[in-house]
This record gives sequence, structure tokens and C-alpha cells, in this order.
Amino acid sequence: MKSLVWALMLATTLPLVAQEPEDSTASPSNGAEAQQLRKQIRQRWYEHVRTTLALSDEQATKLQGTEQRFEEQRQPLRARQREINQTLNGELAAGTPNQERVKQLINERQENQRKLQEVNRSEDREMQGFLTPVQRARYQEERRKFQERVAEVVRHRREARRQMPGREPRGGVRKPPARRKP
Repeated sequence: MKSLVWALMLATTLPLVAQEPEDSTASPSNGAEAQQLRKQIRQRWYEHVRTTLALSDEQATKLQGTEQRFEEQRQPLRARQREINQTLNGELAAGTPNQERVKQLINERQENQRKLQEVNRSEDREMQGFLTPVQRARYQEERRKFQERVAEVVRHRREARRQMPGREPRGGVRKPPARRKP
């Protein structure tokens, strides 16, 4: 049963979490569909965690509220992280990267990562107030596994995209074709 829940979560997560900002089309129905998928994923996640951790009603309600509140803090940080990485990759792809700009972007990325880690620590401190140590450890493990699976799905989707003929790489940077020696 547990593997079925994970399979369902991943199946509904694929088109959603692998979506990058450039992926979204102008169609309003796609935005509504994505919103609905996000809602379903969150609901399945809460049900999975509630069952796996054997949470009481009170614990489940508190956990859901905590997750939502801290996820709202993480989302802009993740968006900024993607932006920094895209800019850094573009700079590194340049014929002669600007050393100062690369240094600045690395520092920004490290600072942003520090902020993400602090949000995660704050969330964990709040969870200490209503989860037992065993529940917290199990929660962290379930979340880690879910994030790994999502990252794997995203990697596979990006690889499939790169193999599609005629597509530009993300960030608009295309490597020049290798020159043949005459």
C-alpha cells in the first residue's frame, strides 16, 4: 500500500514539479490544472504522512499549518536559487566569464542556501512542539525520500527535453557546435 501511495504521488507530481517557469504556457486552463494538481499532491502527502507517522487529528492539523507556512517562505527562496543558477550557468558558458560576476553569484547562491537552511531549521523547531522525536525523524526521512524522487523525475524530464531535436537549452544559452578539422 505504501508503494502505491508513492507511485500515485509521483505520477501526479511529474507534470507539476518538473515544470519550470519557462514551461508554463499562456493557457489559463494549464494554470488552473497545475493548481489543482498541487492541491491533490499536498492532500496525498498529508494523508501519507498522517498514516506513516500515526498522527492524531491535532498533530495532523498543526503539521499541515506548519508545512504551509514554511513552504510559503521557501518558495521565493527556491525561485531565487533557480534564477541565480541560470545566471551563473549563462556566465560560465560565456567565452570569457566575468570573474567578479561569477564570484558575486556564488556568494548570492551560498547566502540563499543559508536562508533556505534556516527556514528548514525554524520549521523543525516548531515541529518539536507537537511531534515526538520518533515522528520528527520519520517525517524528515519521508520528506527526504519524496524530495529525492521528485528530483529524479525532474532530471529525467530535463534529459528527455535535451534529446528533443530543435530545442534550445534552458536559459537561452546554446553551445556552439564543435568545429571539424578540415
